[in-house]
Amino acid sequence: MLRFHGDAEVAPGLVDLAVNVRQETPPSWLTGPIAASLAHLARYPDPVEATAAIAARHGRPADEVLLTAGAAQAFTLLAQALRPRHAVVVHPQFTEPESALLTAGHAVDRLLLDAGDGFMLKDPPGSADLVVIGNPTNPTSCLHKSVQIASWVRPGRTVVVDEAFADTVPGEPETLTGNRDVVVIRSLTKTWGLAGLRIGYVLGPRELIAELNRHAPLWSVSTPALAAAVACASPRAVRTEREIAERLTIDRDHLVAALRRVGVEVAGVPRSSFVLINVADGTRVREELRSHGFAVRRGETFPGLGQDWLRIAVRDTATSDAFVAVLSKVLGG
Repeated sequence: MLRFHGDAEVAPGLVDLAVNVRQETPPSWLTGPIAASLAHLARYPDPVEATAAIAARHGRPADEVLLTAGAAQAFTLLAQALRPRHAVVVHPQFTEPESALLTAGHAVDRLLLDAGDGFMLKDPPGSADLVVIGNPTNPTSCLHKSVQIASWVRPGRTVVVDEAFADTVPGEPETLTGNRDVVVIRSLTKTWGLAGLRIGYVLGPRELIAELNRHAPLWSVSTPALAAAVACASPRAVRTEREIAERLTIDRDHLVAALRRVGVEVAGVPRSSFVLINVADGTRVREELRSHGFAVRRGETFPGLGQDWLRIAVRDTATSDAFVAVLSKVLGG
């Protein structure tokens, strides 16, 4: 079940609370360059400009950046390029890193975080020479301290941080994009509503970036995706990201408060664009929510969770209020 993702929960006519992609239409300063790039599809994609733009966005040299067809491709490249003796994936989290490692023939151990601790980090990863963690973590929405993750760095160990949702936290206070000793994977598809375009990137030591590039298919990032990367790396985009994250915080706090008012357990301290809840008889609840028009993400496909955990995407307050009203009825409240 590691390859199960939230889009499988969605069907026509359902309100989508299962996929953590912002649903608002992207701004014209983003869609305009994407549309204009279609006039150049006869040429092979050239990533030089977009790579330089992402590098400048993070204050990194261009040879420490690799553009990928979404963040998910980055995990596949890492699994192909690295030869870990002891890989550890911190769970619950996005399952593609473990899936990619297993597909590449690597054994994987799991460091399972505990609901009683709010799914926050407590124990170090032991003797691992490869560690993968999400921050903020999907599906728990918890935000770990960057200094704690950075303390895991040591000679012979690769620390990979999935920051696909980092821009959902105002100011990105725990980002490790400036730490050149870790590998950071980012996505441009969540906040900007570009999941169908597939654009992400890796920041890391130049030797590792060169090795990942060696394993990457030729021209794997399309010309429209490269145009999106340039636009999303601009100062205007960075300002807009923060404004979106600040509005998201208000909407998320509204959802959390509404859930807790009807007696629903919300995991930890949510900091991203989704929340994780625990309900009795979760499979029945999910199916009844579906019959009432709401798609939510099942939890049992995430290692460390079971059927009573459900992930809920943050939407506007009216949608959240409608959802919580239905959830309360389904729960018998």
